[in-house]
Amino acid sequence: MVEISDVEDPRVDDFRDLSRADRRPDRPGGRGLVIAEGVVVVERLLASPYPVRALFGVRRRVEELVETSAHLDVPAYVASAEVMAQVVGFHLNRGVLAVADRAPAVEPARLIARSRKLAVLEGVGDHENLGALFRNAAALGLDGLLLGAGCSDPLYRRSVRVSMGHVLRVPFAHLDAWPGDLKTLRDNGFRIAALTPRAGSESLRDAGLDRGKVAVLLGSEGPGLTDEAIDAADLAVRIPMSGEVDSLNVATAGAITFHAMSGV
Repeated sequence: MVEISDVEDPRVDDFRDLSRADRRPDRPGGRGLVIAEGVVVVERLLASPYPVRALFGVRRRVEELVETSAHLDVPAYVASAEVMAQVVGFHLNRGVLAVADRAPAVEPARLIARSRKLAVLEGVGDHENLGALFRNAAALGLDGLLLGAGCSDPLYRRSVRVSMGHVLRVPFAHLDAWPGDLKTLRDNGFRIAALTPRAGSESLRDAGLDRGKVAVLLGSEGPGLTDEAIDAADLAVRIPMSGEVDSLNVATAGAITFHAMSGV
């Protein structure tokens, strides 16, 4: 462990001024680093394929990670909570951060070929919803996520945090041609189900999403899936709801649908 007492120490530049949007290294146009916050999420980063660059935290939290990080030849910087807050730009209740470079991108065809249950996202721009979808996917046994048009970066700091680090272990790939790339799913034997509250959609309980290879399409937080995405699917599926509520938060809808896909 390396003690940091000077807030201008260049060795912790990867962690500097994270509260300023134009300086945050996980922002588009920034350095593209993966940032993990808190002991649990940092542990998942350490166990992931992402090349870890350094740890930074208060001594007590860094010491909790000594055993987990023993196999890695990376610096572990320790500082007082006050020094850390000045470097990072805000007080970090979780007490420890880690930064890593990005792992090579997964090719969609490879992810599809080795999967049976997938979620495909269109226009999910909220980082918290995206992180929650990854956590739900991990909990309910999906093989991965495919990100279509308009989705945010799942490795954004807030997404990593909300996912509790599961975005670092659930495979994902980007679909460049939308919705044309859905053909690759169909070519690999997938049935494609579009989740939508529109009239005439089949009830989730009757759709049989636990059978065979299935990819479920989930749309943006406001308008949901585009007509083009729904038309590209094999069937439209809805979650039956009571009262005057016609839709759910996308992460909540995803969790319900992923459970139906699991057959549990």
